[in-house]
Amino acid sequence: MGEAAQSPGKPPSPARRRAVRVVALVAGATLLTGLLQAAGAAPSQAAAGTGSRTAAVSVDTIAPRIPVKGDTVTLTGRLTNNGKSAITGAHVGIRVPWNGALQTRSAIKTAASRTGYSNAEDGDEIDGHTSTVQDIPAGGHAPFSITVPVGALHMDDAGVYQLGVTLDGRTKADPTTHVLGITRTFLPWYGDEATSGTKQTRITYLWPLTDRSHIAPRGDTDSQQSPIFMDDELASELASGGRLRAMIDLARNLPVTWIVDPDLLATVEFMTKGYRVAGPGGDVTKTTPGVGAAAARQWLNDLKTAVAGDQVIALPFGDTDIASLAHHGQSVPGALTHLKTGTTLGLGTTQTILGGNPTADVAWPVDGAIDPSVVSVARAGGAKRIIARSDTFAEGDGLSYTPNAARSIGGGTTAVVSDATLSTAFTGDLADPQKADLAVQNFIAQTLMITLESPEKQRSVVVAPQRMPTVAQASAMAEAIHDTAVAPWATPLSFDDAAKAHPDARANHKVPSSRAYPGSLRKQELPTSAFRQIQQTQNGLNNFVVILTRQDRVTVPFGNAVLRSMSDGWRGDPSGAKAYRDAIGFYLQDLIGAVHIIEKTTLTLSGRSGTIPVTVKNELGQPVKGLTLRLTSGANIRLEIKDPDQPIAIEGGHTRTLKFQTSASANGSVRITAALYTDNKTVYGKSVDFAVHVNKVTDLVMLIIGAGLLLLVLAGVRIYRQRKRRTAEDDGGDDDEGGDGGGNDDGGDEDETDGMDPGQPGDPAADTGQESREPSPTGEKVDG
Repeated sequence: MGEAAQSPGKPPSPARRRAVRVVALVAGATLLTGLLQAAGAAPSQAAAGTGSRTAAVSVDTIAPRIPVKGDTVTLTGRLTNNGKSAITGAHVGIRVPWNGALQTRSAIKTAASRTGYSNAEDGDEIDGHTSTVQDIPAGGHAPFSITVPVGALHMDDAGVYQLGVTLDGRTKADPTTHVLGITRTFLPWYGDEATSGTKQTRITYLWPLTDRSHIAPRGDTDSQQSPIFMDDELASELASGGRLRAMIDLARNLPVTWIVDPDLLATVEFMTKGYRVAGPGGDVTKTTPGVGAAAARQWLNDLKTAVAGDQVIALPFGDTDIASLAHHGQSVPGALTHLKTGTTLGLGTTQTILGGNPTADVAWPVDGAIDPSVVSVARAGGAKRIIARSDTFAEGDGLSYTPNAARSIGGGTTAVVSDATLSTAFTGDLADPQKADLAVQNFIAQTLMITLESPEKQRSVVVAPQRMPTVAQASAMAEAIHDTAVAPWATPLSFDDAAKAHPDARANHKVPSSRAYPGSLRKQELPTSAFRQIQQTQNGLNNFVVILTRQDRVTVPFGNAVLRSMSDGWRGDPSGAKAYRDAIGFYLQDLIGAVHIIEKTTLTLSGRSGTIPVTVKNELGQPVKGLTLRLTSGANIRLEIKDPDQPIAIEGGHTRTLKFQTSASANGSVRITAALYTDNKTVYGKSVDFAVHVNKVTDLVMLIIGAGLLLLVLAGVRIYRQRKRRTAEDDGGDDDEGGDGGGNDDGGDEDETDGMDPGQPGDPAADTGQESREPSPTGEKVDG
């Protein structure tokens, strides 16, 4: 950000300016004398100049953080002797630099980063306000507490003052009393006279509720296909002492704008109904009950209460990594569709769970880093406001103050540029009380400096911290927000109002080029191969769901899993991201394979015609439709399938057998392929190949059998006539009565044989229950 060229606030009084000049002359003379002495000193004497680093001074608390006239400031902390001998005759004191208030925002950063004591930069100790400290052995520690009246700090003008807390004492190496350690902190001073004509800075505090994904792509096998959790870590995060629990407890009474990942809300709501957790190694076949249902219910209820009356920003479901999508996914067909889906789903999920009217037209790229492609993708996803950050949206040297956050960047889009210094104030390990205390004081001091840069201009500033602050970081953030919100120079503001603020004409409105995008962030992005893998899975899903009667039972969990696979939460974990995408694909293949043709062994056709039975099994929990079972003969001349395409529908958990009528024209083996097709003529699943052995009775054999039958008939006729003639002779009967009987003789001349039952093609038996995926028994015969 730009900085004021002049001292913030009103000019110092004449008396103050004269005092500063005198002190500066004395300090300059002292410094010059010291330098001349050092030039002629022995090496051992020169090394004594590092004595101010003998001890570490830690300031853990300052109270009050924003003093007013008449207050007494108390500082407490710890002292650590890092030297080789004991520290004796020690006391703690406070020093204020000679030149009064710091002049710029960058001066605060510079002062915080300095180490070692310098009289020219740190000033003299304030007389009469020191605190005696017990002797500290080498490597030892000691607490301290020191109190000083505000009036003794010489804070004449409104501004930010550096306070140097020093430990003075003696060591074996240097028996004279000297500075052994120093730490610096900052004290904001506004003063009653500064309120005249000064406009408060309006500050928007974003409070993030996001987390990595915890739900596995593969759901449970119950009728609701309930989600399975990959781990139960979220249970501890929601319970007392957990990060997400703290995020609500700390902010419930703060003037913040909540920015949430709807996937987190949906996940916690799943937990409230009871849930199961995968076994070791993510084994979803060996689940155990989750333990966080009660904590989830309490957390969700408290969140609803906490956000009441506050603005809530709903991120795309799963917190889509729009920078990765912009840099690696735009060229992959369908990738942008997922962002649009995530935006719509995110709004609906947040509104359903939290109620109210959440905002969903906001994009928040990682660390607020943007370039033209990120802006383009954000717009494609429905964003009208993009949260950027000032370290990637830098101002020119000509701007001497911090401008409004809102910038018009064309196309009806507003870049809401958060302040980088304020947004990154609470990073790092803030479990150390000194670091946390300094972060809070630094934050408060920066907000005052922003106001005093241009007191007559009212500015709107946005603070967008890291997505997943630790408990210690969140605690420091909350304390800083609480104190700043009631400071006389600042007032809270919602995100919507900050985005509506009139853009400063002198501010930078140009989107940074792609070359300016931070390389460190590019290295963390999802690769193009990730989006291609997602596309392949989506295509497979589209082909699968056309056979389902309840498509939503598959499209919803798979769609959510795809959105989770594109999350910002995978940054820093590329192997975990790849494993998650793989799991989605494996699960889809298992579902597709649940509807399959049962394997068959070689069949025998022992006649001219017969039927071939083919069985299809549905192991899904719902009926399937829109499938056609097709049989294809590898030698149509030898074996003809009269009705090769037959539609099939199967209830969930059942099998169904279809019969195909065939006719043979020659002996031999024929290769048959059975395959399922969807209504759009796409092959479904795996086809099954099997052999049919044709063992047809030939014409020659039939002639031999017919001739034999004829001989038997003729023999029978002859025997009959012989018996008749003998009877006539025995009876002496007249030959004329006997006749030959030939006129009424049926003789049995016709050749009648029983034909093969052709069966009924497409006439299956009723659906059976669950069957094992066993092949047909060896030596199976075709129905004849």
